[in-house]
Amino acid sequence: MQLNHYLTLGRSGLRVSPFCLGTMTFGEDLGWGASVEESGRMIDRYLELGGNFIDTANVYTFGHSEKIIGDHFKKSAKRNSTVIATKFFGSRRPGDPNAGGASRKNIITSCEDSLRRLQTDYIDLYWMHSWDYFTPIEETLSALDDLVSSGKVRYLGFSDTPAWKVAEAQVTAKFRSWNPLIALQVEYSLLERTVEGDLIPMARELGLGVTPWSPLRSGILTGKYTRANRNQQKADRGEWVTSALNDRAYDIVDAVVQIANEIGSTPARVALRWLSSQPGVTSPIIGVRNVKQLDDNLAALELSLTPKQIERLSQISAPTLNFPSDFLKRSPQFRNPDTTINGETASGNPLAGREGLKY
Repeated sequence: MQLNHYLTLGRSGLRVSPFCLGTMTFGEDLGWGASVEESGRMIDRYLELGGNFIDTANVYTFGHSEKIIGDHFKKSAKRNSTVIATKFFGSRRPGDPNAGGASRKNIITSCEDSLRRLQTDYIDLYWMHSWDYFTPIEETLSALDDLVSSGKVRYLGFSDTPAWKVAEAQVTAKFRSWNPLIALQVEYSLLERTVEGDLIPMARELGLGVTPWSPLRSGILTGKYTRANRNQQKADRGEWVTSALNDRAYDIVDAVVQIANEIGSTPARVALRWLSSQPGVTSPIIGVRNVKQLDDNLAALELSLTPKQIERLSQISAPTLNFPSDFLKRSPQFRNPDTTINGETASGNPLAGREGLKY
């Protein structure tokens, strides 16, 4: 696969690259991001290779990320051929109760502010950054539908929201004849797979393309954090990274590094390739600080992992999921014992005996 081998996002006609360029690292405002100049070089390199999908948010580097993107595309003719996604929800005015969340007031204001920073007439994909449990979902969906109708937004998606609430929103939009959601953005990687319990199956059932964030778990899956250097480990993002460094994480990293060595590749590419092969995933969001890292990540598209290698990674990173996930895996033996349906073979039902239930 190549970066210009596009995929439709969810149940829509929107074509996006198999890797999305994340821009939370754009700007040095937090003390660890990329400079304006390097951010521009990353955009150019990504577009040069055929990429067309860029993701940001109104709060990334205090809004500077959006402005960097806006300034860059103002000088080029590639705006209409690029899918630019941004998000609302996060407040940029502490102390103002209406400056964050998913109310109609904040959605409209946030959209206007993002359009101004991005210096564009429209947003291709507008995400709700997280669920606002204080705002009725009907209010949120109605406001978003108005933005699509006005032409200021093209498509809609939800990020970091429980599966049951996303499902409620999608069904509500359908019955109200409002514009539906087409995508779901969630944390997903070899180190964070609990989304496989409800969120990923829900997305596949309801026509949402999945764009995982933090596919390398803030750099842990690049292999730079190991047992050998665990006492000297310092991370720019502090506890966000170090809190995830435990024996299980090191076991997973060891397996990623081993496979990378086997095939002459890098751990980052192996981890990204595993993720992009997972059911429901459309376009992982890669967050990098320079062109060198970008090239390394994008090279994962050219990587081939054998079924055995994928299975090794899947087994060592297997998550503990909420009920009824494990129960459903065992259900075929009493639903259809001694049969094969859609490629799934079920053993006999111990409750039914060899000749079936007698009463």
